[in-house]
Amino acid sequence: MAFSGEKRAFHAREGYWFVPKQFGIGAMPVTWQGWALTLGFATALLLDVRFIDTLVPKIIIGVTLTAALLVISWRKTDGDWTWRWGTRG
Repeated sequence: MAFSGEKRAFHAREGYWFVPKQFGIGAMPVTWQGWALTLGFATALLLDVRFIDTLVPKIIIGVTLTAALLVISWRKTDGDWTWRWGTRG
């Protein structure tokens, strides 16, 4: 099959929500849980920016949300977060 490598690149083992990016560093969501976490983060961050008036609480909430996203996605990634240039393995 022509797309077998691409299917492997976007498939995570059971219990994982993210796979390492093929280019660069980090991860990308490949399950509904990973997409829900990413969408929930984006929504919470937009609500923070829109409805929190003072700067310091806005920054604290934004940093906390970002840290939580990074920790959860790092723990739920099927692989490590190392620099890649087109290969997953």
